Formats: sequence, C-alpha cells, structure tokens
Amino acid sequence: MSTIPVMPSAGGGASPAAVPGQPRVLVADDQSDVLEALRLLLKPEGFQIETAASPAGLLAALDAREFDVVLMDLNYARDTTSGQEGLDLVSQVRQTDPALPVVVMTAWGTVDVAVEAMRRGARDFIQKPWDNARLLTILRTQVELARALRRGQRLEAENLLLRGGDAQPTIIAESPSMQPVLQMVARVGPSDANVLITGENGTGKGLVARALHAVSPRAHRAFVTVNAGGVSEGVFESELFGHMKGAFTDAKSDRVGRFELAEGGTLFLDEIANVPLAQQAKLLRVLETGEYERLGSSRTRQANVRLVTATNADVHAEVAAGRFRQDLLFRLNTIEIHLPALRERREDIPLLGAHFLKRHARHHRKPVTGFAPDAMQALLEHAWPGNVRELDHAIERAVLMSAGTAVRAGDLALRPARDGAPTRLEDMSLEDVECFLITKAMARYDGNVSHAARALGLSRSALYRRLQRYGL
Repeated sequence: MSTIPVMPSAGGGASPAAVPGQPRVLVADDQSDVLEALRLLLKPEGFQIETAASPAGLLAALDAREFDVVLMDLNYARDTTSGQEGLDLVSQVRQTDPALPVVVMTAWGTVDVAVEAMRRGARDFIQKPWDNARLLTILRTQVELARALRRGQRLEAENLLLRGGDAQPTIIAESPSMQPVLQMVARVGPSDANVLITGENGTGKGLVARALHAVSPRAHRAFVTVNAGGVSEGVFESELFGHMKGAFTDAKSDRVGRFELAEGGTLFLDEIANVPLAQQAKLLRVLETGEYERLGSSRTRQANVRLVTATNADVHAEVAAGRFRQDLLFRLNTIEIHLPALRERREDIPLLGAHFLKRHARHHRKPVTGFAPDAMQALLEHAWPGNVRELDHAIERAVLMSAGTAVRAGDLALRPARDGAPTRLEDMSLEDVECFLITKAMARYDGNVSHAARALGLSRSALYRRLQRYGL
C-alpha cells in the first residue's frame, strides 16, 4: 500500500459519495414530509444531505462520520410541544463535538425556547414553516464559520508542533555511496509510496524524509514528525490519533492527533522498530483501512497521509525475532532506502564540515572561516560513531572554542578512536565514561535503543536524551 486513501463514508439516508468541499448537512426530524422537503431544497444548492428520524438516529450518524452542520427539529414523538427532548439533544450534540454548529427548528417556537436552545449551544433558530432564503443563508454562514474554526484549531496545533526545519532541505553528498540515495529520493519522492529509511543513528534519516516530502505533490502541506520509539505505550494512541475531552483522567480538552495534523501531507515516524507489538497492531489497522478514531470517540475518521518511517535497527532481524510484525513491515517498506554511515562516505566530510562551519559561525557570530590542515586531517581520520550528527556537534563546539579565524585540531576535542588500547576509566571524565558505555551498549545491541536502555538501566526516553547530547 503506497498511500492512505480518503474513502467516502456510507450515509444512512442513501447519501451520494462526498464531493470535496461540498457541505455535509445532517437533517433530523420525525416527519418524513419535512425531511423530503428539506432534501429537495438543499440538494440543488450544493449540500450533501443525510437524514435521521429520531434523536437516536442523529447521535448514531454523528458517531459514524463527520458533518459540517446539523439542522434538527426540537420536537419528537416523545414530546411534541415543549421542545425539551430537542433541547436535551442539543446538549448531547455539543458534548459530542463542540465545534459542530447546530441550527434548531420547531413549529411550536417561542422566545423562551429559542433562548434556551441558544444557551445550550445552538448557533441559530428557525421557525416552521421556514423561509427558504433565510434557511439557506443560515446554513451557509454556519458552515463557513465552523470550517474557519477548524482551520484555526489545526493551524494553531501545526504552529506548536510542526513547523520546524528547513522548507527546502539540502542533502550534501558527492560520495559514490550516497548516489543511490539521491537517485532514489529523486525517483520515489514525487510518488505517494510509503518509504522505510534505515541507517545508523545520526546518518540523516530525518533529512532524507524531509527531502522526500519536499519533492512530492504534498510539499505545500504539513510534514509531521513523531519519534515513535520515544512515545510511551500509554499515550501512543492519543499522540497518533488524538483524543476527546474526558477520554482519560488528564484529557481536559480535545486533542488533534498526528495523523489528523498530517492530513494531505507526510507523516514521518522515526524509530519505528521500537514501537511495542500491541501498538503495531493499531498502526497496521490505519494502514490497511485508512481509518482511525480519536481515543474516546466512536466516530471513524479518514486519513490521507503519506507515511515515511525510519529505524536504526535491523528491522528484518526484529521480524525474525518476533518483535516486529511482518505484515506491518510489508506496509511500511514499499520502498526501502539505506543510508551509509559517515565512515563509508569520507569524501563528504570536507563538504559537510564546511556547511556546518558556515552555519554555526553565523549563528554564534564568530569570525571562523575554515579549517587548519591539522583539523581537517583529524576530521578525516576520526571514526565518527555518531555519524553526521556527531560531526555537526563537534564543529559547533570547535567554532565556540576557536580563538582565530580557522578551527584547529585541539578545538575539535575529538575523542580518540577506540580500536586501540582503551583509555583507562580513571583518566576519563564522567561524561566520557557515560558516552563510552552508551556507545558500547548501542554497538552490542545493533542500535536497538530499547535493548540498550534496558541493559544500561535507563528509560528509553532518558537514553534518547543522552544519545542526542553526545551526538551518537
């Protein structure tokens, strides 16, 4: 499966398939002639209509799919005059979706009933028999207001969570080992194919994911990043799919999930091999059906995202060991891109070094313009266990430490390669010891963060923080 499609919902009132941008109206009344009259009025005006003949039918329709506006009667078979049943229903609809506009109508209208309906959350009031022009104006106004509100909520969430990084990421690479990567990005990027990016920590998997998004037709939409390995099992569903107010103890308000934030764009799930098996099944269901629900809601939502994932683990070995679902892997790796370690592309070190030097010198306002010969030699000879990320951190530190216009080898403060006699622990700083032990653990467990964290006696999130701190 190369993309998660938008699938039209099946309406309860024999509704046609949804047309993009066409307002969806849920009309609730227990009189069939009223429903038919409203259908004849609204359909030629560009509304997609679904009907319900009872309060229970209205609530069931809201649970099943999304609407732009509800037009509902206040009087039903149980209470034909006071409007109390309809008023209670307004409150229930508002609890289900506070952003959904409700327009009420009744043949027994009084000022008191209208005021009470508005107090409970109705946006407007229509008295039967209605004026066609006024009814159409009210519905169009409420649809536009609701859509603007939802757009505002989504943009606010995007501003808080999404808009980081360069708009047009640049992959700096001239080495032969990186050419297949560049070719794959150019070839696969414009498609909607799901992509799995593999490689050691710090090799630039996130940058490649951004590059795939930047050359795709989805480039003008959101690029959403989730460190899947760093999300605890207890909040996994809420993080990816969102939740409704009251879904659990700390759910004080509705929350938009990352799938919803990435609508029309790209969702990047980093460290995908570290997702627990129980959560893998929930992710697989979205990939197979294109459907998901917010936690605490039974309403099915449709996802239209391109999925890009990444891992530093040998995911095929994880499948063989029973720690990763094979059917999920088949959904994720329509295309697989492997990034070489920095030690396998040493020809790129001078280019990368110059790029990082220029950026950090400008950021820290330092007059550093290049590398002394001994510094460049040190860069070329270093083992770079933390790959490009470690190179970036080392050069930033060197820029800060440099006393002249050129970085010297001593400014880099590179730790010696550990392939010779190991440095004595008593001669190492506490940070050096911690970095050394973490490097050993990551190597021992082939980059699997969960296993390394367990061996070190750390939580997975604590190990992630240390990996970033040391550029590993």
